[in-house]
Amino acid sequence: MLNNQIPTSYSYLMKNPADYLANHVFEARRPRRELQPVVAYADAVQAITQALADAEKYKYLLMRALRHHADEVAATQPATAAAQPTETPVLPMYPAGLPVAA
Repeated sequence: MLNNQIPTSYSYLMKNPADYLANHVFEARRPRRELQPVVAYADAVQAITQALADAEKYKYLLMRALRHHADEVAATQPATAAAQPTETPVLPMYPAGLPVAA
């Protein structure tokens, strides 16, 4: 398998928010107005629940991919670079000559 291909066994396509409500929309006419799309409250709650469950799946897959990538990067990096942390100099935010606030 090439590096840029994702196996279909765990690939998910993210849905558009409107996709969760697509099957639940019906049209209703308000008095003296045109038809308007309407969603029942129970259907909206069901769609939100499904969207949150899918978000958990996407989060799990993303975190899994990040861990896998971090493991690959750590395996290719030389061990000496990880053993010697580099120090970042700390610089003051303001020049030394400013008066102190009261």
